[in-house]
Amino acid sequence: MRPEQWEAYKRAARLEPQDKIPMAMIVDSPWIPGYVGVPHMDYYLDPDAWFNANVKVIRDFPDVIMIPSWWMEYGMAAEPSILGAKIKFWDNNTPSEYHTLYRLEDIDEFPEYEVEADGFAALTLHRYKMALPKIRAMGEIIPFVTARGPMCTAGFVRSTSNLMIELVEKPDEVHRLLDLCTRVVIDWLKAQHKVIGDTVEGIFILDDIVGFVNEEHYLEFCHPYLKRICDAFPKDWVKLYHNDAEVDACLDHLPDAGFNVLNWGKQKDIREVKQRVGDRMCLMGNVNPLEVAVRGTPDEVKEATLEVLEGGTGPDGSGMILSVGGGVSPGMPYENWIAMQDALAEFNAKRLAATK
Repeated sequence: MRPEQWEAYKRAARLEPQDKIPMAMIVDSPWIPGYVGVPHMDYYLDPDAWFNANVKVIRDFPDVIMIPSWWMEYGMAAEPSILGAKIKFWDNNTPSEYHTLYRLEDIDEFPEYEVEADGFAALTLHRYKMALPKIRAMGEIIPFVTARGPMCTAGFVRSTSNLMIELVEKPDEVHRLLDLCTRVVIDWLKAQHKVIGDTVEGIFILDDIVGFVNEEHYLEFCHPYLKRICDAFPKDWVKLYHNDAEVDACLDHLPDAGFNVLNWGKQKDIREVKQRVGDRMCLMGNVNPLEVAVRGTPDEVKEATLEVLEGGTGPDGSGMILSVGGGVSPGMPYENWIAMQDALAEFNAKRLAATK
């Protein structure tokens, strides 16, 4: 991400008036290796393959803000590996995680964690140190530190099915696990900040498992921990929350947790989301990422994009960042990126002409 792109993103996140709506896309290893034509194992283990893949993406789409910018990740492996989850790697897919906390009571036997030395977190931090000089030499910055949220991390460590059952049957023990995962997330974000440096001005939290619970359980098991994470970082930082599962139970409460940008899925229409939180959060969405962005024709993508922009943009251009409803899905073709950009250019030009 270039510094001027980050400035545009911050203005949108702070609900300031905008002459031009920006476009930002969450890009990571589900999409990038396939797009550039490298095996996942090479993308994860060959620093040059990773670097060159990210260079190609930003050069192919120079006007798109890539989130979180030069993301050094091993799929979703870093956070659960800190707590001992088993990670499996595949030649042409993202890693999978297998829980190793077979009983909640065994949490007392966990060794003390150390995010700078444990699992794939340690490898991620070292690879950031290796890549940062080349990233900076290109005039690029990394403004976000990124982590999966407490529910997501707990689900990988305990198994999501068991976690859902135990929210009801063993709530006290679940709170202990979520407290541990929250501490891990905060420490992991701070460790990334320490390595990346002063360009960091935001946190990016991904937690789809929050979408699996009702509002009562959200308020008890999710909201306090998400708020703890937001409160652990400067008030003026951008705080981006991603959840492309169902957001109905959490939607009205996310601004109070401290988040100011929401990236959500295809399930909920942008007009409803804007009505409920549009004066308290910037909406980063929500073109259907699979049926439209991957499988649709460019004309269908353009039509869907214009519909999203018209439904989510305020009269002064505030409160809107164009994106897909979630991260970029595997297989989204170049032509459909361009169709989204063309629709945005048309929309921005129409708004500008109307103000003259």
